[in-house]
Amino acid sequence: MTPPLPILPTTVIGSYSMPEWLERAKNEYLSRRLSRRDLDEMHDAVRKAAIKDQEIAGIDIVSDGEAQRDNMIDYFTERLPGVQVDLGSKRFYYDFYESIVRSKLATGTLGLAEEAKFLGKFSTHASKISVSGPHTLVKRIQNKHYATEEAFALDLGRMLNLELKELVRAGATRLQIDEPYFSGFPEDLPWALKAINEMVAGVNAHVTLHICYGNRYGKPSFEGSYQFLFPAILEAKVQAVSMEFARRGEDDLKLFKEFNVPFQVAIGVIDVKTNEVESPGFVADRIRRGLDVIGPERLIITPDCGLVRLPRDVAFSKLSAMAEGTRSVRKELGR
Repeated sequence: MTPPLPILPTTVIGSYSMPEWLERAKNEYLSRRLSRRDLDEMHDAVRKAAIKDQEIAGIDIVSDGEAQRDNMIDYFTERLPGVQVDLGSKRFYYDFYESIVRSKLATGTLGLAEEAKFLGKFSTHASKISVSGPHTLVKRIQNKHYATEEAFALDLGRMLNLELKELVRAGATRLQIDEPYFSGFPEDLPWALKAINEMVAGVNAHVTLHICYGNRYGKPSFEGSYQFLFPAILEAKVQAVSMEFARRGEDDLKLFKEFNVPFQVAIGVIDVKTNEVESPGFVADRIRRGLDVIGPERLIITPDCGLVRLPRDVAFSKLSAMAEGTRSVRKELGR
């Protein structure tokens, strides 16, 4: 039984720092010079360390660090029934496989329930699991069957819905859907949100929709304002939205007040695209600016995006500063 969450709960987006030795091991596996069993043992060791780092740093809702995922696309495409993946099409673990859908997606498990069981076994903290969303996956899988991207995404949403329900049965109570490609293709938003709603229908969990501007190799993929999300985002059947603000500034926070957003809001207060470690005071000031717009019961504190591209000492220091800055604001609120 996990303890109740405090006001202004802190969490991560998903990934934690990836050790260089694990990067080399992943590449050795792709070159068939390392067994899957040995690689998975390494994955598990790094996942346990990531959980412990988050707990020690003071994070309230932890992830497993996602060391077992090469990237946010391949981990899903190689598990999606009905998607053909060319396993010889990449040599570097962070690259993308070439993948194609040539027929209607089949129904089958992706095996993500193992992550929920792993977190339940190795952490007493609240935890969450991230799943790449239909829109993002559609943008990376060659479509040779569906009439439109919308039709493909809706079918993906229905299939991923079964996986989310399987995660809940395995003990997951908090889930996150990652959709960084929203920002690069705002014209897709009407059907992309339909696919999200297909994905979460009947899922008995706290679901966060994470939207950012990309974090490929620690650099943004897109630029712009979150204005394009409103008011359409209000139709999303989720409990929270999560967005990056640390790198971009807080200007778009006013949109949440203007449109009276009903969700909880997870605001990024840590810039993951720089190795400079924010001070707890700097973090606290960012949280206060968030509180000017969003009530404390609805605010969640996060980094902008995943920490995979940061050195471990930097990632740990940033999370520690985030937790300390949050605690100081809680004291100001008397909570």
